[in-house]
Amino acid sequence: MAPDPRGAALALHRFGFGPRAGSIASIASDPRGALIAELDRPNAGQVAVAGLMTSGQINRTTFEFNAERNAKQRLETRRKEAAKLAAENTGAENGGMEKPGETMAMAPAAAAPPNPPETPMAANYFREAKVRFDAAVTAEIGFVERLVWFWSNHFCVNLDATVMAGAYEREAIRPHVLGKFAELLLAAENHPAMLIYLDNTSSMGPNSVAGINRNRGLNENLAREILELHTLGVRTGFTQDDVTNFAKVITGWTILPTDSNPEHGGEFLYHPRLHEPGPQTVFGKTYRDTGLEQGRAALADIARHPATARHIATKLARHFVADEPPPALVEHVTQRFMETDGDLWQVSKALVSAPESWSPEQTKLKRPSEWMMTYIRAAGFNGVDARLTAPALTRLGEPLWRPPAPKGFPDEEGAWIDGIAHRLDTANAIAQNPANQARLDPKAMLETALGPLASADTRSAVNRAETKQQAVTLLLMAPEFQRR
Repeated sequence: MAPDPRGAALALHRFGFGPRAGSIASIASDPRGALIAELDRPNAGQVAVAGLMTSGQINRTTFEFNAERNAKQRLETRRKEAAKLAAENTGAENGGMEKPGETMAMAPAAAAPPNPPETPMAANYFREAKVRFDAAVTAEIGFVERLVWFWSNHFCVNLDATVMAGAYEREAIRPHVLGKFAELLLAAENHPAMLIYLDNTSSMGPNSVAGINRNRGLNENLAREILELHTLGVRTGFTQDDVTNFAKVITGWTILPTDSNPEHGGEFLYHPRLHEPGPQTVFGKTYRDTGLEQGRAALADIARHPATARHIATKLARHFVADEPPPALVEHVTQRFMETDGDLWQVSKALVSAPESWSPEQTKLKRPSEWMMTYIRAAGFNGVDARLTAPALTRLGEPLWRPPAPKGFPDEEGAWIDGIAHRLDTANAIAQNPANQARLDPKAMLETALGPLASADTRSAVNRAETKQQAVTLLLMAPEFQRR
């Protein structure tokens, strides 16, 4: 087979995080085969977890930190109130007047407060972020990591709602990224982070023991988002009754209370006292009351529904290939999903094997995080400073693990094109950073990152730039660098 450097460069941008030095040449003999080989590697999608907390551990650590901080604040308030009362009593004994020959002492000017120490939650966040970024930067291609990012966004949670977001990605997404969709679905939906984010911890069956005693009822958020966003998609035939009944099916899916369980607080719990009793009909099928298994059975059927297959196929094709994905590609991936019972390993292979996935035009605008990883890989860095990269992504409109809604970050160009000006500011900052000026070689980066994809205009602009800094900025803002 003749080498295909252009196809290799396209594969690295479209399905990975962009090339590293030598990677275009290393896969040019068979770009499709290289992508599939990455799927077949042992432990694909897994990362080292040394030093990282489990979701339960970070939940408990956060609770204890906040409890101790609140106690310190209360003690300080009491101390100030006691001091104020003592001062008032002293003033009253002196008649509220100074003694002869005395003057009121002036309080010394307050020193600038020191920077507060980093909280355990912030430290854990940056450790989690570094593991995620480093996995993307050091991957040979990055196809599996792109799939991890895709599924983490599909089944998104928000760090502002739950500190478990990083652990959730490691515990619910990574182990199942190339497994069966039904297993991934269950892992995501019964994870404590998802139950907290979409309020299922506050949901009670109206006729459950707890619901009757507390006069509380259903919260339908998780049920609705599972049907609309995670599986079937909107306008696929389910009704409000289906949402309500499905919400009843998953009542009792909650977490162990953190305040009263210092060893296991924040971990998953099925609580029968919260579960709505009786059979429930969802999408035309009735599920008898088997407690926890009632919800698992409903999820398993929804995972295998043809509407779910098409919804997932469309989202995969849109994410990797085109905002308006080719109908033939969507059909091909849908059929593979159905034929393999949602085997995501086979579905991913079908995606990269389809001829429609290899259009030579780079039409997809990279999201800010993908663009940043492309730069870091092209520059030859072997690791990422998460304390610089995570805030940069926030400024670019894609704060890590903080999607704007349960739908996740959007995949269409219209949502990101207005942020190109912010990318220009970031590119200028990268180029002008003194620490980068000796390291970054724009001409070498052009060959590494773009190679045969570089247009004559981009080559000319980089080569004719008046300064190295200008050349770096022009390269990072080139259309071929921004798109995949």
